[in-house]
Amino acid sequence: QVQLVESGGGLVQPGGSLRLSCAASGSIFKIYAMGWYRQAPGKQRELVAAITSGGSTNYADSVKGRFTISRDNAKNKVYLQMSSLEFEDTAVYYCNAAVAAYGSNWRSTDYWGQGTQVTVSS
Repeated sequence: QVQLVESGGGLVQPGGSLRLSCAASGSIFKIYAMGWYRQAPGKQRELVAAITSGGSTNYADSVKGRFTISRDNAKNKVYLQMSSLEFEDTAVYYCNAAVAAYGSNWRSTDYWGQGTQVTVSS
């Protein structure tokens, strides 16, 4: 079994910054892509940013130039540095990882964290 645990959410003023962290643990053979999604009240969950095991990144248009995703493969962690935060960034942020567990024959399964609240308010 694999667990993802996020941390770093909170309340921040517009224009401020936050850094989210997500740690993967458990029976991990290999982690493929990792990413951050968010879900605002009344809206569907959306991709914010993703990063492959090789470091290639992908961002939602709404966060390009403001957010940076990175990962530490040795520690099975992924980070999201958020800057110039806007009211519209308020949401629950979820960590996602495609993980091949030991004994899975390299087949990956998607895992999700429990979510961390980010609130942008003055």
